Amino acid sequence: MAFYEFRQYKILPGKMDEWIEFMETEIIPFQVGKGMVITGSFRDEEDDTAYYWTRRFESEAERVKLYAAVYESDHWKNDVAPKIPTLIDRSGAVIKRIVPTSRSVTP
Repeated sequence: MAFYEFRQYKILPGKMDEWIEFMETEIIPFQVGKGMVITGSFRDEEDDTAYYWTRRFESEAERVKLYAAVYESDHWKNDVAPKIPTLIDRSGAVIKRIVPTSRSVTP
């Protein structure tokens, strides 16, 4: 059964625009290129330190495979990961697995 991953990040003060640029030009295209399905990317309308995004996985086996493809790659380790702590407070991250109900619009 397909499930989603809902991620909420706490962006460092004054870094939201830089974070969104990094997500939209580097992280999302890279992950999509590895097979990830990114279903949404959002900034909070009132809180300039809150950013949310969602990904969909068809199964746990697919999630494990895609995590390895992304997070174990040299590009992620050498180029992407070192920039992340300059933009977000990782201690404020919330990551939830969510399952759509029958009224959800899903592909």
